Amino acid sequence: MSAQPRLLPWPGPAGQPCYLVSDADGDGYLSQLADEMEAVQLRMCAELIGHARLLLRDQKADARELRYLSNRLIEALQDALRIAESRGERLPVFDDECETDGPTQANEGDG
Repeated sequence: MSAQPRLLPWPGPAGQPCYLVSDADGDGYLSQLADEMEAVQLRMCAELIGHARLLLRDQKADARELRYLSNRLIEALQDALRIAESRGERLPVFDDECETDGPTQANEGDG
């Protein structure tokens, strides 16, 4: 079983977060479905940004259109935040005492 439940990119029936607990190590059917759904949601966010730019440039856009756009942008932001939270929870955690093979970070005063 995986160590950390995965936050799925869709809410439950009452809007609560849905989690996947799997022993498939990210290769199971639901994990792949969630990956595909995240990709779709992020593409839709990008498309919505394009539509928003066009609508906001339109001097004839009325309040009803702008409210509709605002609601869709809120939904897209909620999706993007859920995806970011899910991916952040799945990042590996490194011990502070572990040495890394990467370059060390110089202090600002180092020249």
